[in-house]
Amino acid sequence: MELASLIEAILFYRAGPMKTGELGKMLGKKPDELDHALVALGGGLANRGIRLVKTEDTVALATAPEASHFMEVLRKEELSGDLGKATLETLTMVLYRAPVGKSEIDYIRGVNSASSIRTLLVRGLIERKRSEETSRRFVYVPTLETLAYLGISKAGDLPEYREVREEVSRFRREFSSGGGSAFGGQNANDEELVKPSEEESTIAAHGEENA
Repeated sequence: MELASLIEAILFYRAGPMKTGELGKMLGKKPDELDHALVALGGGLANRGIRLVKTEDTVALATAPEASHFMEVLRKEELSGDLGKATLETLTMVLYRAPVGKSEIDYIRGVNSASSIRTLLVRGLIERKRSEETSRRFVYVPTLETLAYLGISKAGDLPEYREVREEVSRFRREFSSGGGSAFGGQNANDEELVKPSEEESTIAAHGEENA
């Protein structure tokens, strides 16, 4: 696979801004090689529905400005329609495992949960916070409104809360003892949380407007 295509796949999976330094390290490429591939990717997407957005040290994929009207229609549907099975699964993971990172949600569900997480964030059912274990990661927790809607004051009041958490923890320990590292440390699926620069904020805003 060409480097530009591989970068496109990684950014699509990440579903958000990514530091070029992290991207280069992951791919084992020098800055000039990475820049060349990003130029090629940007050119290839110039007339497509997805565009490459790039600042000095951050890149992301975003929908084309010309499609903004249709993106707004989809956004309204997300806010008004019923939650699908995938989104309910993700919400359940957050309720029973909070604070939980995207990488753990993805691993246990077996699929990329970026879309479901975004829907839950847009609807105010979950919120994103800085991890207490490492300041470079986001974790997700249910909002107070979600707990109130469920008629509970804390997640521990959920049915079989302790049993479910213990079962997931056992699964996690068994996986880790087998040499896996889906949940530990900083990896490609963990969202970095650093104080955004003005340029990074521009990328984030662009992505939200065209999501």
